[in-house]
Amino acid sequence: MVTSQNLAYENCFNVDSVDTLVDLLHSKALYQPNKKAFTFLLDGETQETSLTYLELDLQARAIAAQLQSLGASGERALLLYPAGLEFIAAFFGCLYAGVVAVPAYPPRNNNRSMDRIQAIVADAQATVVLTTTQTLSNVERRFAEAPDLADLRLLTTDNVARDLAEAWQEPAVTGDTLAYLQYTSGSTSKPKGVMISHRNAMHNSADLALAWETKPDSVLVSWLPHFHDFGLVYGIIQPVYQGCSCVLMAPTSFIQQPVRWLQAISRYRATHSGAPNFAYELCISKITPEQRATLDLSSWCVAVNGAEQIRQEALKRFAETFCPCGFRWSTFCPGYGLAEATLKVSASRMTEMPIFCTVQASTLAKHHLIELSENGPDTRTLVGCGGTLLDTKIVIVEPASLTRCLPNQVGEIWVSSSSVAQGYWNRPEETERTFGAYLADTGEGPFLRTGDLGFMKDDQLFVTGRLKDLIIIRGHNHYPQDIELTVEQSHPALQQGCGAAFSVEVNGEERLVVACEVKRSSIRNLDVDAVGKSIDQAVIEQHELQVYAILLLIPIYYEVALNIASRIYSDSQINEVYRNPVLSSFPGQNSYLTFLRKAIVPTTER
Repeated sequence: MVTSQNLAYENCFNVDSVDTLVDLLHSKALYQPNKKAFTFLLDGETQETSLTYLELDLQARAIAAQLQSLGASGERALLLYPAGLEFIAAFFGCLYAGVVAVPAYPPRNNNRSMDRIQAIVADAQATVVLTTTQTLSNVERRFAEAPDLADLRLLTTDNVARDLAEAWQEPAVTGDTLAYLQYTSGSTSKPKGVMISHRNAMHNSADLALAWETKPDSVLVSWLPHFHDFGLVYGIIQPVYQGCSCVLMAPTSFIQQPVRWLQAISRYRATHSGAPNFAYELCISKITPEQRATLDLSSWCVAVNGAEQIRQEALKRFAETFCPCGFRWSTFCPGYGLAEATLKVSASRMTEMPIFCTVQASTLAKHHLIELSENGPDTRTLVGCGGTLLDTKIVIVEPASLTRCLPNQVGEIWVSSSSVAQGYWNRPEETERTFGAYLADTGEGPFLRTGDLGFMKDDQLFVTGRLKDLIIIRGHNHYPQDIELTVEQSHPALQQGCGAAFSVEVNGEERLVVACEVKRSSIRNLDVDAVGKSIDQAVIEQHELQVYAILLLIPIYYEVALNIASRIYSDSQINEVYRNPVLSSFPGQNSYLTFLRKAIVPTTER
């Protein structure tokens, strides 16, 4: 049966009758060559540089020709770019050359960034690195410290001659061709490259366009990192898909002055923009009444909220705060997605009001639902993440029996969709385990196992937590074992291999707590303050995270189990010997007053 949704899908998906990202951009350059595609705000405010669709196509073809002359077609290219238009040209240049793009971030001044780059290069088997002339010296210096990176070819793309575009040979790519590897923000030692095909990207773009009604005359604003799926798919691929204009700024421009995001929306009359939940909260706390008086947000039609747990209170406070600026409650479009599904799985559609569900918290923790009509001390209000479109399907599954959950149960979120990626690069067993799930009772499948927990109610997805052993803070995933290693190595008084890292909810926000045993030989003369500061500083430097609480444990028993340490903290079964309110030195977040609690806890209290 032909439905209006199916017709909308056909109209959306067959943009200019193309099915690859290569044909997509090339067609835009042919049919709307002089339309401004991307504008980058150099200072986050008024200094700008831009690319039309024709200019982007020419740059991409020139870069592609250079790559083809090096015999790089079919290889993987690591893209190490700061925020800016150069990344976009290089990304499409790879696609134009039949090279698999691997977006990453240039090495920073810490070993963790190099560890991650080395792990990605090894996993992706990259043979070439693309960057800018300004970034090249830093890349060369850091790569010289890593012998395993010595054989990589380094190519700067911002100085490639435009006339090389004439030498470009159109690659033999189809919808099933691998377009890029989206490396998840997982374990530093074992990053996983999600294989996104051209068809995956096109299908998810159609899904985004249908849900949020992006059109050729839409204007997007984004400060999201280009190496993150949210920033890449929504902030870069979606504008090209619809042939509209997008205004970009560096993530640091927003973090330093959150008002810049809303100023850009106001100045460029943006219709679409989105960010994780923390960004809306940061705007509430950091934008002054005087600054709000200069904003006009009446053009903003879709405010996407995703990438981390969405808070009802944050939505309400933002809407109340910026209502005088023309912001409308219906503008909010909460959503759920993950890199393994390209980006979007479900979302509220444009003009739909946000939907909430208040449940009993104590039974929710046991994966059962009791819906309540009023808030109370044992309640939790969840934000609906909308429904699915096109061929995307969600089932809620009991993770032990692999059977469908009952309507009043919480289970693991499983997804089937043409947006679901091809798997993890060179990881067949993990691909089969994550992307090849089947229901035990019906044999239906395959499904993507997301590792997230939730339930469906009135065709709305509600996400309740995580099954995976991950810490997600401000939209970024962190493996506990990486943080635990950093903590254990931060001070000589700490015992190796006897730490735990976990997150707790504090005032509606996920916060990091770490626990570590103290060496027996260090207990008598332990300087608690010095140890705490060392842990705090190490975690900030290596992971860019604030530590909310630190538990120092007397080594009566030698193992610190994550669930036990978490229970000790949650139940406040600790002897606090030191309290010190501090301001974190995490860049851009100095306004957040953190309460750093350090305690020596006899493990017999467990």
